[in-house]
Amino acid sequence: MDDNTRRAALDYHRLPQPGKLAIEPTKRMVNQRDLALAYSPGVAAPCEEIAADPAKALDYTARGNLVAVISNGTAVLGLGAIGALASKPVMEGKAVLFKKFADIDVFDIEVDTTDTDKFVEAVALLEPTFGGINLEDIKAPECFEIERRLKERMNIPVFHDDQHGTAIVVAAAVRNALVLQGKTLADAKLVTSGAGAAALACVDLLVSMGLPIDNVTMTDKDGVIHSGREGMLPNMARYARDTNARTLPDVLPGANLFLGLSAPGVLKPEWLPLMAPNPLIFALANPEPEIRPEAAREVRPDAIIATGRSDYPNQVNNVLCFPYIFRGALDCGATQINEAMKVAAADAIAALARMPAHDSVAQAYGGRKLVFGADYIIPTPFDPRLIGEIAGAVAKAAMDSGVATKTLDLEEYKRALSHQNTRSGQLMLPVFHAARGSQCRIVYGEGEDERVLRAIQDGLDEGIVKPTIVARRRLLEQKLADMGLSFQLDRDVEVIDPETDHDIMRELVEAYRAIAARKGVPPDEILRHVYRRPTVTAAMLLRTGRVDAALVGGRSEYWGQVEHVLRIIDRAPNHSRIYALSGLILDAGALFITDTHMVPDPTPDQIAEMTLLASTELQHFGLKPRVALLSHSNFGASNSPSARKMRAALDLVRQAAPELAVDGEMHADAALSQALRERLIPDSRFEGPANLLVMPNLDAANITLTALGASSSSPTVGPMLIGTAQPIHVLTPGVTARGILNLTAIAAAEVAREG
Repeated sequence: MDDNTRRAALDYHRLPQPGKLAIEPTKRMVNQRDLALAYSPGVAAPCEEIAADPAKALDYTARGNLVAVISNGTAVLGLGAIGALASKPVMEGKAVLFKKFADIDVFDIEVDTTDTDKFVEAVALLEPTFGGINLEDIKAPECFEIERRLKERMNIPVFHDDQHGTAIVVAAAVRNALVLQGKTLADAKLVTSGAGAAALACVDLLVSMGLPIDNVTMTDKDGVIHSGREGMLPNMARYARDTNARTLPDVLPGANLFLGLSAPGVLKPEWLPLMAPNPLIFALANPEPEIRPEAAREVRPDAIIATGRSDYPNQVNNVLCFPYIFRGALDCGATQINEAMKVAAADAIAALARMPAHDSVAQAYGGRKLVFGADYIIPTPFDPRLIGEIAGAVAKAAMDSGVATKTLDLEEYKRALSHQNTRSGQLMLPVFHAARGSQCRIVYGEGEDERVLRAIQDGLDEGIVKPTIVARRRLLEQKLADMGLSFQLDRDVEVIDPETDHDIMRELVEAYRAIAARKGVPPDEILRHVYRRPTVTAAMLLRTGRVDAALVGGRSEYWGQVEHVLRIIDRAPNHSRIYALSGLILDAGALFITDTHMVPDPTPDQIAEMTLLASTELQHFGLKPRVALLSHSNFGASNSPSARKMRAALDLVRQAAPELAVDGEMHADAALSQALRERLIPDSRFEGPANLLVMPNLDAANITLTALGASSSSPTVGPMLIGTAQPIHVLTPGVTARGILNLTAIAAAEVAREG
């Protein structure tokens, strides 16, 4: 970890408050009656019900949606035996992933003991609190006994994710890779590098799914696991081979599957020709794999390669599994997570990759089609179908195998999960994936602003940008050092310095002169505009083709910067105006509002135009637009000019895009409440809450955006300028470094789509 990443990680965990999660009440508590119901005397009623029937704890408490993430810190990924307390940030991180991806609540519990008996006893006594136990970062061989004993004692799911989560995702990827080769697990000849908890769990699961045990050869740091080896654990001894081979290259000849869960660089390129034709190379050590994909590809272009990294295709990532296997187990009241449920999860993950890519996934990759093949053997983490397909398959397997205590209507269950996932999805994740690797040239007008510089560092770390900044070089060197940023000027970041780069500046002045005279700029002001106004400089760099996109403003009033932009950057062809779209990431999901910053009183034609443009933008976030045209009038209740304007705009939108889920004119509460909407009209065009609110004027849009953002402390995305001929966005004075990074990704993804 470099110093910049370390500092950023420490700030992330420390600010604005320590840690990554908090507890919030789910019930109203605003008056004396609420207090009486929540605690004394009202709480006695559910206590008595549960005492009489323990199963009712699922009806009256949060236990059915509460998982414990438990560790003793003896095998923390990449850090080793750092102890229970030091492992807490990792366990909090796991808790956040449970919540974000599957809406499961988590208490992280760090148990300060390396004594197996004490650990088992401590965890077992917690059973009344939780619906499931996720064991994490416990070293082998103790982890095997701990899990076994807890499963025997506890009547709730116990799951060691380091073993089984990895195994499930590996099994899905292996199955699909073999499908591409017209083979099954019965045809696989497997060699591992690593014989720890994760490797053994992977092999165990593959064997249970059809891999012949005689086709398995395991190795670790001491060499081949052979029958003459002493001191083996029973679960390792199962795979001991009767062989004279002792090293990894000794056992590679003829193998068609390498599974690495060990250490960086242990698989040498010169050994790869020993493997069978079309080998599967799963180099899963993280962050540095057993062999880099490019090195493996150079020697074996016929290989299918997977890693644990997000910057290569086929990432084997536990987040594809553990949130959803617990979601299914909790919802059907499973008493354990058994082999059938693991196999069902692996099969569901594999099947999802073989389906046509979801529209939102295609949008996330800038419209590039993801087709089942050598570089797409496993779904992407943000595929919205994951929760429904995996949790549904797990719940079905639990019911079929007799460990479920509830019977679910599986089709209805999957539909409900898919809706939940849409509401709570990771809004920016698809955009970052589309932007990553695009190498988009983005110019930042305010290149001396610390927020911009931090965002540039993050953008470089994310691999989404080739930055250019308008700034005075003489001020930057010390500023970068003081901020602890690691990028280098003129190597990582191009600098356009108005004080020294006179050749470039003269070119920009002449280009600006050609357009500015007819746009209200006095001739004697042209030189000053280009040299002294970084928004003008950056916009001209974009107009003249030196960069692909621009982010300007952020240090002064928004509209003043917009006026400079509008003189330089044209509207997109066939568009009458440029509009602003802003998004809020609320607890209930993403909510976008337009036009928040540009057109004070749009006409019906302009409202229709901004609606269509904004709807397209939502699809780039992986969202299916549900559009409400807002007014003080509800479905024809008023005949005021404003209400008539919104009705006319609705007609225009429906003519232009009859398939779009749009309705209006309506009140905001009707837009966000399906129940209210259904009472008002019987034929609403969309289900659930609207995710795009189109306002009758700029005042309504901007006031709504700022009021919602301030009252909920919700992150804001944007404002994004839509309808421009070239990608450019104007930063508000209150923008954060994270907000600038988000707009960087949005601009880079836009360039990638057009590219």
